[in-house]
Amino acid sequence: AAATGHTVVLVDQTEDILAKSRKGIEESLRKVAKKKFAENPKGADEFVAKTLSSISTSTDAASVVHSTDLVVEAIVENLQVKNELFKRLDKFAAEHTIFASNTSSLQITSLANSTTRQDRFAGLHFFNPVPLMKLVEVIKTPMTSQKTFESLLDFSRALGKHPVACKDTPGFIVNRLLVPYLMEAVRLCERGEASKEDIDTAMKLGAGYPMGPFELLDYVGLDTTKFILDGWHEMDSKNPLFQPCPSLNKLVAEKKFGKKSGEGFYKYK
Repeated sequence: AAATGHTVVLVDQTEDILAKSRKGIEESLRKVAKKKFAENPKGADEFVAKTLSSISTSTDAASVVHSTDLVVEAIVENLQVKNELFKRLDKFAAEHTIFASNTSSLQITSLANSTTRQDRFAGLHFFNPVPLMKLVEVIKTPMTSQKTFESLLDFSRALGKHPVACKDTPGFIVNRLLVPYLMEAVRLCERGEASKEDIDTAMKLGAGYPMGPFELLDYVGLDTTKFILDGWHEMDSKNPLFQPCPSLNKLVAEKKFGKKSGEGFYKYK
């Protein structure tokens, strides 16, 4: 947002975390600038400096929220923790301020209900890595006003993103299609019908996917996928797409989360 002329306040729990975040943002901006201004190194430096000048930091969300137009929450995927934050910010935010959550798996309606601004609350789900991924899912609850919804579509476009609209359904669009596909690949392997290596090869060469389902699970994180699936199962335990996956649960119990832990369905050096 800072790169497209918006004033941004980055909020986190400690100054150390904020310093690391700012450093990460600067490194990411330099990569973007290097490509964007390949023939103009001076322009690249100016772009980075100007963008960083639009970002300030704070450890006290309540003290900065009163002067914001939009709050985008991206904290831990825990309904209670998110609700406590939104409930507190709701008391200090201006009347017109829109609240949005970047959650990938929790119900937006459940978050909105922790505030008094259900009509000014929606989902705004970005995809990693955010500087490269053009997609944003804009999630409209039954209470989200049309004005709020259109404001978030306009904001997404102003960031240079491509927004897609979705109702407040488990997983929205991408994860609702992606996670059941990943789980069906695991079940195919569990039933002994094909090896994980052959399933990955088949989907890359046959469907043109850049990664096979097991490679993608290890990349995303098996704990993350299990968390999403468990949440959906809790919401709708009879849905066959949301049933627990024994081999996934076993690997997570063994702390084998994928690439980030060095082992998941595959081993990594």
